[in-house]
Parts: sequence; structure tokens; C-alpha cells
Amino acid sequence: MARRHDIDRILQEWPYEPGEISARIVRATDGREVLQMRVEMGVLQLETEGRPDGQRPGGADTYFDQLSRLAAKAGEAFELTPDQCAEADREFMQYYHRRVCWLALREFRRAAVDADHTLAFMDFVRDHNSDEEWTLSHEQYRPFVLFHRAQAATLATLEEKGPEDALVELNRGLQRFRDLFSQYEAEDQFDEDELVQRLLELRDTLREQYDLKPSLSEQLADAVAHEQYELAAKLRDELSRRGK
Repeated sequence: MARRHDIDRILQEWPYEPGEISARIVRATDGREVLQMRVEMGVLQLETEGRPDGQRPGGADTYFDQLSRLAAKAGEAFELTPDQCAEADREFMQYYHRRVCWLALREFRRAAVDADHTLAFMDFVRDHNSDEEWTLSHEQYRPFVLFHRAQAATLATLEEKGPEDALVELNRGLQRFRDLFSQYEAEDQFDEDELVQRLLELRDTLREQYDLKPSLSEQLADAVAHEQYELAAKLRDELSRRGK
């Protein structure tokens, strides 16, 4: 009898749900854990460690690592070629798929780690590429990745250390958003941004659920945002005093 290569049984037993991220962790035949994501006409299988497709470009753990080595050797003259840009895009997409799977499975620390990889890679391609249009095609997704990172790191910290540390982590994420808006001289849009609003809602939920009071850092950020500079100066002094 000819060996079957179709995946009919898998597709029948795991129906596709439109609009939902369906993911699961299963054991491969060699015993290792792999991550699977149900898509409309099939299943994606990703490695849980290293690069999601399991490849080692040039012997490196990821393509980002390989490019970093090349850049270190070439120095300031290093610039991405069109083929390298295309390969970078492949890795960006792989990490996106795995990140949303981790979030769906509530594997928040793993999602944060993958978001960190993507953000660092985005920094790298921005700094080593002269095609402004291609760079902007990636930068437009930076807020979305920052949102995933802040959300995942906050919820991971909540599980690992508790609500007070989670609130500190969330405020760090909000500050990274504020820095991004400042970079593009769009500070006036910060409070109205949809992703920022969702993080603020998460902060309110943490405060309400765990009866947390605003930290000094939060009070300082709020004072600066509302141009209460005298209050901000007092809060900075208090933060400095506590730091000492």
C-alpha cells in the first residue's frame, strides 16, 4: 500500500475557525515539542526554540544573527542587499506567526522574547538599509509589535512576580510608546492611539483588580503630560530621593 502524505485527518479533527488564532503544542515523532497553527487551508508547524522554521542560516541561530555577524565584519559600510531584505522579511513573518500563537496559548514570556527579537531586527534593518520605502513598510508595524511586547511582558510578570511588578512593566511599555511618538514628533497623538488606549485599559484593570495606587513614575508621567511642571519637579525630587 502506498504511503499517505495528505493531512486530511488532521484538518478534519481540527476545524478552522475564521477570525480566531488557533494554536497548540504537540509532540513530534522524535519527542520534541512543536507549535502548530491552524490556517484556512492547512496547518503551520513551527519550532518552539530558535528560528521558527528550524533552519540555521549560515550556521547561526537566526538570520538576524547571521546578518549581525556580517555587519560586524564589514563595519559601517555594511548595507542590506535586495536578497537579504527578502530573507529578512521571511524571518519577520515567521516570528509574527509564532508570537501570535504564544499569545493565543497564554505563553506570555515566550511571546515577549519573540517580540524582542523582532524589535531588535527592525532596528537593525532600519540602520543598514537605504531604501526608505522598504524601511517604512516595516516601521509601520513597530507600534503593533511594541503593543504585543508590552502586553505579553506585563502578563508574564504578573504570573511570575505579582501585580506591582506587572504595573511597573506595563509603564515601561507605555514609555516606549511615548518615546516612539516623540521620535516622530507626534506626542499629541499619544493619548488617542488605539493601542495605547488598550494598554491603559489593562493598567486600569490591574489597578482595580489588585487595588493598586498610581506609582510615582505614573504620577510624574501624568503631571508632565498635563504640563503640571511644579508638581512634576516635586515628583522627580521624590523619585531621586527614593533612588538614593
